Amino acid sequence: MRVLATKLLSPEFKNRLIHHGFSVVEFPFIKITPKPITAFEVNNHVIFTSQNAVQIAFKNKILNANLRNKKFFCVGEKTKSLLIKNGQKVIKMSQNSFKLAHFLAKNYKNESFSFFCGNLKRPEIESVFLDQHMQIDLHEVYKTTLTPKYFSQPFEGILFYSPSAVESFFQLNSWQKKTHGFCLGFTTAKKLNDYTQNFSVAKKPSESHLLVTLTQHFQQSHA
Repeated sequence: MRVLATKLLSPEFKNRLIHHGFSVVEFPFIKITPKPITAFEVNNHVIFTSQNAVQIAFKNKILNANLRNKKFFCVGEKTKSLLIKNGQKVIKMSQNSFKLAHFLAKNYKNESFSFFCGNLKRPEIESVFLDQHMQIDLHEVYKTTLTPKYFSQPFEGILFYSPSAVESFFQLNSWQKKTHGFCLGFTTAKKLNDYTQNFSVAKKPSESHLLVTLTQHFQQSHA
């Protein structure tokens, strides 16, 4: 089975795919570029919705110091793991921005938040905070640029990790009838649904669950 990964995979996950009999092609359909960061005050309650934001924020010496001993809220297991790796305590992790926003509105309505994100962030957190008249300071620490590439040969499966990668893929490619999509999360799936209904979503946003979804689909389709 020939599959396309819309980002560069970790050697471990790529080897697992190959071990399961997949021929893997990788191409990064988006590019992440850190933005200049100047010193500013960080609120006691901090939101991260992406691994990229965590990595960039904690690599900045000034920002790293200002982030210490704050209360962290995040989206996704890997984002949580990165925060813990940087020595921080995560108060609440949700699977998507919508769930996190409503949790914060219910439990922290009178607190002020700093939200670290990219330029193509999801709108749910800002929208809920605006509706609830909650204080939030946005800090865009990176820029996402689409880097589309045309592929002439079809793939049996395509792995999508973000809505931006979905958009980038379809700038130069069309969906083939025998292709099946595999999405890491429901936000990505929602975007892919604009182009095709021929896809599956991992039960949880992790590479292990994505691999299970991938193998189960092809086992069933070739049964």
